[in-house]
Amino acid sequence: MKLCWLDVRAVPEQTRAAVLEEAVHQRIDGVVAADPADLVGLPPTVRKVLFPHDLPLPEDFGPADVVIVDPDRHGHPAELRTRFPGVEFGRFVEIVDAPTLELACQSARTEPWSLLLFRDPTKIPLEIVIAAAAGATGNIVTVAADVEEAGIIFGVLELGSDGVMMAPAEVGDATALKASANTTTPDLELVELRVTATEHIGMGERACVDTCTYFREDEGILVGSHSKGMILCVSETHPLPYMPTRPFRVNAGAIHSYTLSKDSRTNYLSELRAGSKVLAVDIKGQTRLVTVGRVKIETRPLISVDAVSSDGRAVNLILQDDWHVRVLGPGGVVLNSTELRPGDVVLGYLPAEDRHVGYPIDEFCLEQ
Repeated sequence: MKLCWLDVRAVPEQTRAAVLEEAVHQRIDGVVAADPADLVGLPPTVRKVLFPHDLPLPEDFGPADVVIVDPDRHGHPAELRTRFPGVEFGRFVEIVDAPTLELACQSARTEPWSLLLFRDPTKIPLEIVIAAAAGATGNIVTVAADVEEAGIIFGVLELGSDGVMMAPAEVGDATALKASANTTTPDLELVELRVTATEHIGMGERACVDTCTYFREDEGILVGSHSKGMILCVSETHPLPYMPTRPFRVNAGAIHSYTLSKDSRTNYLSELRAGSKVLAVDIKGQTRLVTVGRVKIETRPLISVDAVSSDGRAVNLILQDDWHVRVLGPGGVVLNSTELRPGDVVLGYLPAEDRHVGYPIDEFCLEQ
């Protein structure tokens, strides 16, 4: 999990209590203040970070767990650690040119904490720092102007910054920051489903989901006609006659079908747009969020596939009625949809919850 530091140095006094209460409730990793008094009373679950910046170091660091210093004003962290044994020091670097970028790289390689402020909008200097610090044990915390920038920082060079420091503009920003740091998705428990019937059902609209990501050969997206049963549709990573592979695409199914997105929410294939997020899933149930680049909806012949789980739960998937549209079976076996027969086994997922506008909800809902 990425680190989230909330900078309360400039938060108005009248809203500070509410901001801190939200930060504690959301389990923000660190609260940053310029005055040790502002860190008093925070629970042990929150890292207390003292960052005087333009102010001199106080004589007493109070409850601070980490003190971030500017070497030009406060002295080098190594010297301060000698003077104040038992206090954890980090270094602040403002990156404006090549020499300060090198200072940031050096800090990231050697210091336990590096707080970095990049003045230029490009993220290439941060990429250089992350690459330079590969294998280092310290933490890089990058200043973000807002939640949107925080999300970008968390993804730079795939690894991202170890953490982000952001000043909240209002109550609610701590919640949004914490959500942007959650870059992982939970694994799913896939099950084997036995095909019971297939039927050619005529014409209809199907959706190809083109993503901004290359899928692996054992990976696709989960699709189903009902919210409580989905089948793993493989991407077009496997060779096909007459056409090149398109490893970014899943020929996913009819437009009414559900697929999974973030936070266990479902989306209809028809409502996906450029920029939407869907859950890529492999045969082991490992997941990751991928970004949709385009959805192609076209009229095609359709085939309906019925399957059942070992405990009797029914699953349906409606696909384009063509040999090259495929699903995955146990061990990553690729199965052509038009060749599926009763008794064949496919991989699927059986969510326990019903849905209301895509969100899981515990209520009576009959889908048939």
